[in-house]
Amino acid sequence: MIKKKEDTGKEGQVHSAEETAVNEQPAPDADSNKIPKEDFPIVGIGASAGGLAAFEAFFSAMPNDTNPGMAFVLVQHLDPNHKSLLTDLIGRYTRMPVYEIKDGMVVQPDCVYVIPPNHDMIFQDGKLQLLEPSEPRGHRLPIDIFFRSLAQSKQELAIGIILSGTGSDGTLGVRAIKAEGGMVMTQTPESSEYDGMPRSAIATGLVDYPLPPVEMPAQLIAYVTKAFGKRPYSIPSTEDAMKNIFSLLRTQTGHDFSHYKQNTINRRIERRMAVQNIQSVDEYVRYLEQKPAEVEALFSDLLIGVTSFFRNPTAFETLQKKLIPDLFTNRRADSAIRIWVAGCSTGEEAYSIGILLQEQMEMLKKNFKVQIFATDIDSRAIGEARSGVYPASISIDISPERLDRFFTQDSGGDYRIRKSIRDMVVFSEQDIIKDPPFSKLDMLSCRNVLIYMDRELQKKLIPLFHYALNPGGFLFLGPSETLGEFDNLFDMLDRKSKIYLKKYVDSGHPPMGIFNSPGLESRTRETKRSSDKALVEIKPQMRELTEQIILQNYAPVSVLVNQHGDILYLHGRTGMYLEPAPGEAGMNILKMAREGLRQELATGLYKVAVNKKPVFYPGLRVKTNGDFTTVNLTLRPVAADPDAASGPDLFLVTFEKPPEGEQSKTGKTTAIGAGEGAFESAMEDDVRILELKRELQVKEEHLKASNEELETSNEELKSSNEEMQSINEELQSTNEELETSKEELQSVNEELATVNTELQNKVTDLSQAINDMNNLLGGTGIGTIFVDHQLRILRFTPVVTQIINLIPTDVGRPVGHIVSNLLGYDRLVIDIKEVLDNLIPKDIEVQTQDGSWYLLRIRPYRTLENVIKGAVITFTEISEMKRAREILKESEVMHRLAVVVQDASDAITLQDMEGHILAWNPKAENMYGWSEAEALKMNISSLVPASRKEGELVTLKKLSHSEVMEPYRTQRLAEDGRIMDVWLTATSLVNKDNEIYAIATTEREIKPENREKEIKE
Repeated sequence: MIKKKEDTGKEGQVHSAEETAVNEQPAPDADSNKIPKEDFPIVGIGASAGGLAAFEAFFSAMPNDTNPGMAFVLVQHLDPNHKSLLTDLIGRYTRMPVYEIKDGMVVQPDCVYVIPPNHDMIFQDGKLQLLEPSEPRGHRLPIDIFFRSLAQSKQELAIGIILSGTGSDGTLGVRAIKAEGGMVMTQTPESSEYDGMPRSAIATGLVDYPLPPVEMPAQLIAYVTKAFGKRPYSIPSTEDAMKNIFSLLRTQTGHDFSHYKQNTINRRIERRMAVQNIQSVDEYVRYLEQKPAEVEALFSDLLIGVTSFFRNPTAFETLQKKLIPDLFTNRRADSAIRIWVAGCSTGEEAYSIGILLQEQMEMLKKNFKVQIFATDIDSRAIGEARSGVYPASISIDISPERLDRFFTQDSGGDYRIRKSIRDMVVFSEQDIIKDPPFSKLDMLSCRNVLIYMDRELQKKLIPLFHYALNPGGFLFLGPSETLGEFDNLFDMLDRKSKIYLKKYVDSGHPPMGIFNSPGLESRTRETKRSSDKALVEIKPQMRELTEQIILQNYAPVSVLVNQHGDILYLHGRTGMYLEPAPGEAGMNILKMAREGLRQELATGLYKVAVNKKPVFYPGLRVKTNGDFTTVNLTLRPVAADPDAASGPDLFLVTFEKPPEGEQSKTGKTTAIGAGEGAFESAMEDDVRILELKRELQVKEEHLKASNEELETSNEELKSSNEEMQSINEELQSTNEELETSKEELQSVNEELATVNTELQNKVTDLSQAINDMNNLLGGTGIGTIFVDHQLRILRFTPVVTQIINLIPTDVGRPVGHIVSNLLGYDRLVIDIKEVLDNLIPKDIEVQTQDGSWYLLRIRPYRTLENVIKGAVITFTEISEMKRAREILKESEVMHRLAVVVQDASDAITLQDMEGHILAWNPKAENMYGWSEAEALKMNISSLVPASRKEGELVTLKKLSHSEVMEPYRTQRLAEDGRIMDVWLTATSLVNKDNEIYAIATTEREIKPENREKEIKE
């Protein structure tokens, strides 16, 4: 085919002299440090069987008029013992230079590089590094090795293409490329000579373009032009557009990505825009609104995570040495080890931890209950994890010993995790951002999840992890993840491997609800408040200084109290109006008020508390140091917080001296009035004064008693209030405990739901297995009975009822109590007991009353644990086999008779009752001259002379009444017309019904000499 392409000119892409010179230019220096000026995409193309035709179709479809602006690296499964011609073959279909790779070769754009035989290869620091194969021939996975290194180095500039081939090489590499934001193509299985590798890659659900090779170049160039044509490429996104994208994702998938790191989100959106050839984010938002499938595709891109078995081997080695043994220290055999693997993806990390735990238990020679809860928000990944089936390429990450111990390999080459490890792990779909966490954990592994989330979300998850762990529990993070500001919650056990130990501190109860994203309005409001606060802080201090001087010199003495009279703040010198009360020290204005103020203060405080209006008492005389001072008393309500709707009532008590003129006027009036009335009504005034004093004294005593009662009531109310506060605190504490219990119940409910899902899946699988087994047992036609050690029937198949009289209600009855249809066999119970005693199977041929034959087989019933639980009795019909044996015996007898007949020295014939010849031996041919073929067409009457026919008829009638006749002499006619004298012996053949159906004759010719001798005698 290649020769034909070269001869066809245009169609075969015959190169000009200039193109040939380009293809034959020397390869880049392997030792050169030359690095391309621009970053460019590198396309890794992997193929195996049938790959040459795919390479031809791919490069033949590459445009020749423009340079693609990318490099192509071909990784083909090659024979390690023969020189590869792939470089020369590829060079015939492309104008780009094609090089066979040398160690350290620098990758340049618009070039094709081909892996040499018997090498693995990685891409590092812009160069291709060749490696000696670490695996024997047939187990090498060069495509996976190269793709993973390419993804790590080039990230979104990595492109992987999987072409025709068998096996699953390239599947893990596809995952790695997609995890870094790269693009993946694969050949459609229909266009592949061997579809194993394409189907394995497509099964991951991560392939962007499944295409025939001839259509790949056009799509590849369109994607690269859109995604990387104008580097650096960035999304001119608006906050509204991003909010719409997050809203669409949240509505359709139920998951919120608004707190994921913006750079990661932008890269994934950029990649999807390039795949769909969309120019702006707003246009992409409209596309998402119209195409729900694209929302799912974007969701899948955002969820892609890098995972593998024992990823970061150094960390897992540290985990095995430092952490795993501590999980079993002082552990009771009946206690469970609980581990949560958050963000488990397709389950490799969870199974890796399970393998380490199983190895530790085997080393301790003890069994513990292990519960590994593995969760992720990707339902597709959880489905793959539950199946426990992985491609053969996982052998890169797992040692051969562990592969042999913990995996089984199927006919297709895939590996399945063994049941002992699978039963440890419970997989469930869970969002750690909004769903309740698992609790009472001994270990929590959350690797390479936090790196995709912003600081605000990390601040909520780290305390949640602390809350979920038991005291002394372990936290296992990824190599690029830290605790941030929460290092007070954990102790560092291993800095390099990021293993932490929970501290005995209270991290509080983490919120169980959804972590809602702050809206744009709240952010704007917070920004405005912070701006206003800054403006206030930078105001000059002159105003505050002026206000302080005025207050000190001109403001009246004031006291701020609550509704009980407790003093909260004093302004000015209050000693003229208040003094410490005797007894226990206190700061209550009613107790500290001097004489002349107590009654008005008590009354006024009550009025202002009830009416919420100022109360004014002018001209009160206050006794101060043996003298009286006039003061105006004012009580005003004050709000605790002007912005608060309600709050504790506060009151400002002001003591203000009246102006000098009012004080003098009051004194003079009193003096004049007293002087004028001294002589006119001295006696009346004295009596009146005494009465007034007594009345005043009574009222003061009454008022004092009322005040004391009021104070007592206030004290009681205060005591009751304190009790109510105490009860309220207890209720709050109880409420917190109930909240905690509720959260724990939610976690337990989540675990139960997860376990229930697993059990439902297992029940479904078990039901399917039972149905398959019943159909298998019914379809084989083999009668089967299962019995226990006491020979009680456990189960039987319908076919066996034809042999032993069984009905459904016989289950549980001893098999010896059941009547069988067997003839001459009554040792069934004895034989079963012998098999159970010596565990040696038995095979017996038995016959039923209707004449059918069966092969009776008795075998021990063994469980998976190799425990004998009873016996299995099977009846396989062998009637046809018995008949075949009889026929075989008959055929053997006939064969021996045939040999005798063939070698006999007499002519032997066989004829039916009408005389048709049925058999004719060689001696008969010699005697009569007719061949066997001619004789079989004749009637015996043709051999009887006309003169003897009547006599032969009489002889035949005699023979019909007897089976054998004595030999007698007769004549026979030969082919040449001779009449021969013969001795004839006739024997009749009888069937099962005792009916004659044929006559066998033995004929011997009488020689002339014998004839003469007979005549003489």
